[in-house]
Amino acid sequence: MNVPARLVHLGDRFAVIAKPAGLSLATPKRAPAGAAERLVAALPADEREALADRELHLVHRLDVSTSGLVLVALDAGMHRELVGAFARRAVTKLYLALVWGRPRPRAGRWEVALAPDRADRRRMRADPQGRPAATEWWTVAAAAHVALVALWPRTGRTHQLRVHLAAAGHPVVGDDLYGGPRHRGVRDRALAAALDPGRSLLHAWRLEVPDLAPSRFEASVPADFRAALAAAGLPLAPAAELWQAPGNFSPGMSK
Repeated sequence: MNVPARLVHLGDRFAVIAKPAGLSLATPKRAPAGAAERLVAALPADEREALADRELHLVHRLDVSTSGLVLVALDAGMHRELVGAFARRAVTKLYLALVWGRPRPRAGRWEVALAPDRADRRRMRADPQGRPAATEWWTVAAAAHVALVALWPRTGRTHQLRVHLAAAGHPVVGDDLYGGPRHRGVRDRALAAALDPGRSLLHAWRLEVPDLAPSRFEASVPADFRAALAAAGLPLAPAAELWQAPGNFSPGMSK
């Protein structure tokens, strides 16, 4: 992992850290604090020092290949409060994804139940008998081969965004687990190289937690993601005011 983590905000009882792609937040039962410790260890020395000797409680996780915002509570009480906020769905999470193709309609809501894939333990799959999962999406901009999509997960299932996008026919660029063949017919060598980043171009961009002060946080779009957008001729980020989904979406896919 060549890119360090970054301390986005440090409060008295919580920290917000931008996780780089490639850092695992897996939390084995024998080492419940291990993921938070790895995340803090990936910070630059001066930022790491600010969290020295503090309790560390990871509030939520991101996949290994996903970059972006992660909340860390600095005491057990705050951890309970933040986990409760996620459970009540009071937290707004906004992701950016570069996907193959162009989702149609431009915006909508996927309600697709998910379950473990019995044929491959690494994967989840769409399954009507699985656990309910909902994602709202909005296509920010589209190019010849790819589109930049804003995503609001309304539930927190494993691999939810990646599976919903793949099930809709628009897997995340760089997602070898759900994405199928690379390059998707891209003949331009420079563009094909930019669209082969070695990880999923999925980024936890913004986070809003109403009970915190401040309540809104943002993680800069990583360099490899920006390079892919630039190569495709897409804008580097959506409008600054974009936090909530446009609203009143009808289901784009239901299973």
